[in-house]
Amino acid sequence: MRRVYVLNGPNLSRLGTREPDVYGAETFADLAALCRETGRELGLSVEVRQTDDEAEMVAWLHEAADGRVPVVLNPAAFTHYSYALRDAIAQRTAPLVEVHISNPAAREEFRHTSVVAAVATGTIAGFGLSSYVLALRAIADAA
Repeated sequence: MRRVYVLNGPNLSRLGTREPDVYGAETFADLAALCRETGRELGLSVEVRQTDDEAEMVAWLHEAADGRVPVVLNPAAFTHYSYALRDAIAQRTAPLVEVHISNPAAREEFRHTSVVAAVATGTIAGFGLSSYVLALRAIADAA
């Protein structure tokens, strides 16, 4: 099975309680289970991680690049300002799909800019947790 990392940034551990009108009622545990199940169906071994720490996320992206591991990445708030994340993604050696549960372009203006999109393979946004399913399918198709 091909290994894939599903990496999640700040506040995603709060799914289910954080702004359910925007992010839905599903929890982070629900998201992790969905990703692992989708991975099994696609012949992928999915490892789901979450951090509120930018340095830890950068380290995980370096780990993925060094191991040629594809990544599904929800950078969350890091999307809009983290050039450290952008530079780590630029070193990728396998596909990386940026995902968002909501559609940032339909939200507050500060969310309209992604500093990571230009170095990602592609971006999927606005489909709730299904954004992750679509991203995993894209990774499986690219493998």
